Amino acid sequence: MPLLQGRYRGAIEHLRQLVNQDSGSWSAAGVNQVADLVAARLRRDGWTLERRPHRPGPGQPLLGDLLIGRRLGGLAPEHGGRRVLLLAHMDTVFDDGEATARPFRIEDGRAYGPGVIDDKAGLLAGMEAVESLCGDAGFDRFAEITMVCSPDEEIGSPFSKAIIRELAAAHDVAVGLEAARTNGNLVSARKGMACLQIEVAGRAVHAGVRPEQGASAALEAAHKTVALHALNRRWQGVTCNVGVLRAGTRPNVVPALASLQVDLRSASTGAFEEAMAAVRAIVASSSVPGTTATMRALHQHLPMERTPAVSTLVLEAQEVARELGFEVGHTATGGAGDANTTAAAGLPTIDGLAPVGGDAHGPTEWLDLASVVPRTALLAGLLARLGSSERSGRGA
Repeated sequence: MPLLQGRYRGAIEHLRQLVNQDSGSWSAAGVNQVADLVAARLRRDGWTLERRPHRPGPGQPLLGDLLIGRRLGGLAPEHGGRRVLLLAHMDTVFDDGEATARPFRIEDGRAYGPGVIDDKAGLLAGMEAVESLCGDAGFDRFAEITMVCSPDEEIGSPFSKAIIRELAAAHDVAVGLEAARTNGNLVSARKGMACLQIEVAGRAVHAGVRPEQGASAALEAAHKTVALHALNRRWQGVTCNVGVLRAGTRPNVVPALASLQVDLRSASTGAFEEAMAAVRAIVASSSVPGTTATMRALHQHLPMERTPAVSTLVLEAQEVARELGFEVGHTATGGAGDANTTAAAGLPTIDGLAPVGGDAHGPTEWLDLASVVPRTALLAGLLARLGSSERSGRGA
């Protein structure tokens, strides 16, 4: 850890720059400013860079660029070198102006600011760990380390997902740079999720004159809401929530239209597929004569399950932590992210390797500054182990 201790002040200053730049998912200009900061740092440290601009389709909003950094090692794959994919994201959930309203600050051992832990500390940890390991310590017993910095993770990675899937096929293992849990735990499993939009169509008539000739989309939406929430009791680990329901225009008109936004999550792929089939059946059926419904997925991630390969990665990380003088646990979480994409592509994936923090997506989001050096050292040590099969040897 001494090498990282010596880098600490510079690292926190770089974090300040990242946090003080707004980069909400829908702010392409803001995300690209963060991409500029990250690219400048990676280029200085000797990475090869690729920057892919988003090209929106008709009616789609422009998103920020996706940044890929590559660092070649000295051990070819045919000699046991492994290709490690690091996952981080540059976007936050905050609108433009948030960084001005509450800029980066340090108080009582914690850093605060929009995106400080989700995921700007993750971006920082990836860069610091690789530079400390490869630049300072001269480690090169790996084939390649790739760091993908996505611009749209907070909205389901509609642009990045296909690229991350493409990268997963060319790597041997993935490490997610989302925050450690507040108790320091790694993330060994993530629920899959689908954000679904359901549109209900009925027939509008005067509610007081001839209601029997109408077909209430609002009533049908209410029936579907009850049926959807009943899915919460059907499979272990499945949650279903109708978070948004809109219907009607006036109280004296039988509503012709209603819409529901549904969040469906599952810990296992099998239960996820069964729950999705049940949702489709609810959408296809009708309780109110004269109504119909359609459904589309706004975004979707399959579960990241705790497979034997993931358990091996957890053991590797725990051994590194013990060598550094601390213990680390692991847990499952209900949130989905880019680690779900690599896991679904068949790539062994572990997440939560960034520093410790909490209250993400809110005004009190914080980073535990005392965790920055040890967690970055943990990441660097894990990368050293995963870089070659001769070190890992257990087929992550």
